[in-house]
Amino acid sequence: MKSNELACSLRLWRARVSPAEAGFPEGGRRRVPGLRRQEVAQLSGLSVEYLARLEQGRAVHPSPSVLMSLARTLRLSEQERAHLFRIADQAEPADGSIKRHITPSVQRILDRLTDLPVQVVDASWQCITSNPLAYALTGDTSALPTRERNLAWTVFTGAPTRYVRTKSEERLLRQELVFDLREARSRYPKDKLLGDLIEELLGVSADFAGLWEQRLAPQPALSSRTFLHPEIGPITMDSDYLTVRDSDLRLIVYTRAQDSKAAGQLELLATIGLQPFS
Repeated sequence: MKSNELACSLRLWRARVSPAEAGFPEGGRRRVPGLRRQEVAQLSGLSVEYLARLEQGRAVHPSPSVLMSLARTLRLSEQERAHLFRIADQAEPADGSIKRHITPSVQRILDRLTDLPVQVVDASWQCITSNPLAYALTGDTSALPTRERNLAWTVFTGAPTRYVRTKSEERLLRQELVFDLREARSRYPKDKLLGDLIEELLGVSADFAGLWEQRLAPQPALSSRTFLHPEIGPITMDSDYLTVRDSDLRLIVYTRAQDSKAAGQLELLATIGLQPFS
């Protein structure tokens, strides 16, 4: 039965990932090698109970979004991810869809850039994942619904965010997002997540609908971003975009001059992480 094959594969892949690779301390006794079930659930945004049912063959047909999260957390290769979708009786993202899979090599980059905030976004500005320092800077969005982890959605719906902008920056950002989404739609006409995002934005945002009707020119990306941290206050960081070859992923890397105010703020942020002062 495929449910048994899925259960066995998930357990084997979980045992293969070391706690250190996933950002967990290696100390303490572990009954089995690799990650604990609750650690995989935490990193994947799943409940421990649901993951247990998958690993015991009691849950069938997990959704594509669940499979993508598990593939990222378990650091599966492209071939392993294809096998995961096959034994879960789900179709892999088809040609004409955005490639959102975080490969082990991209994950290693995230693992090593521990002193800089790094976000990974796709061609639709969907945040796929962030390293711990980026979550500390921008807020931990890992448990939010998929739609609320999309920058275009938060901008055009006015959703709560730490990312603050001037009026001119807001306008440039909105134009950039619409241009990028139009380009992505032309390249990935079969991508359901992208198509649903555009349709919903057309329905809820008159500004998005107005910009969508225009033929916008390519917009330069803003070279810096300011985040209003609840404990530290405003933090302005330079932002650079690194594209991943043969993928539709971009790494947003936030840096600062060594002698700047933001450098000291970032050191403090690394110390407190996601914990409030009081």
